[in-house]
Amino acid sequence: MSVLVVGSMAYDSVETPYARVENALGGSATFFSAAASFFTPVHLVAVVGEDFNTAEIDFLVQRGVSLDGLTVEKGKTFRWKGRYLANMIDRETLDTQLNVFENFNPNLPESYRDDQVVFLANIHPELQHHVAQQVRNARFVAMDTMNFWISGTPESLRRTLTVADALMINDSEVRDLSGDSNLLTGAQKIQAMGPRTLIIKKGEHGALLIHESSLFSCPAFPVTEVFDPTGAGDTFAGGFMGYLAMKNDFSAETMRTAMVFATALASFSVEGFSVDRLRTIEKADINNRVKRLYEMTRFQIEILP
Repeated sequence: MSVLVVGSMAYDSVETPYARVENALGGSATFFSAAASFFTPVHLVAVVGEDFNTAEIDFLVQRGVSLDGLTVEKGKTFRWKGRYLANMIDRETLDTQLNVFENFNPNLPESYRDDQVVFLANIHPELQHHVAQQVRNARFVAMDTMNFWISGTPESLRRTLTVADALMINDSEVRDLSGDSNLLTGAQKIQAMGPRTLIIKKGEHGALLIHESSLFSCPAFPVTEVFDPTGAGDTFAGGFMGYLAMKNDFSAETMRTAMVFATALASFSVEGFSVDRLRTIEKADINNRVKRLYEMTRFQIEILP
């Protein structure tokens, strides 16, 4: 079963305390597709400018990513420039040039409209809702958002949440969206807005899955050298959604396993700039990290007398 992703393709210039890179391939749809393609075919919808080098994404095509939904418009591709601080978590945006992405109006190719697994990456909630209305028989729709939309377009975001089965969000965004300082009660308030499943990303502290009333926590995979955290969340989303699409199963148990595969893939993403590590790893590498995560979390259950 294929998975549909609607998001951005971009060129990123990233500076860390250790290195820097200029005009590297980036964007939410790029990272998502690179991860999801390990599991299932991907239908990508995005917009780029005339300056975009399509040869850079040949590896995605070779891994089963359809580019029928990629539009090339007159102008320049979306560009972002940022600097990470010493903790490699906090960052500052130095420059944002939306370029052709500013007028992005995603219209799905007819061949994409029957996709049953859909990911609405971090774009304007009105566009997310517009895409959701074009899909005919979706079984599982997940979306991403950010503080900018939570504070800037609350009504549009609330409307889009009503058509989403799952929301991927970080812990500070849970508090902003719910208005509740407690993560769990805040999550319950968000579930009442529409999505019964929340995947709460906590960076180096892993991720929390709340599916209806069940909870599952997955630690981050320990990485000795973090080169670039950009795109780790979108990589996580691609692993999670790609695994669900491959299994064609949206139960709590399958989501737990999807979380582990997503965590493994995100750990590779941060080990290099752009999608460099996601280009070179193989399924055996992913499986090895999944096994190590299992060993990290397995323990003997003993009930006190």
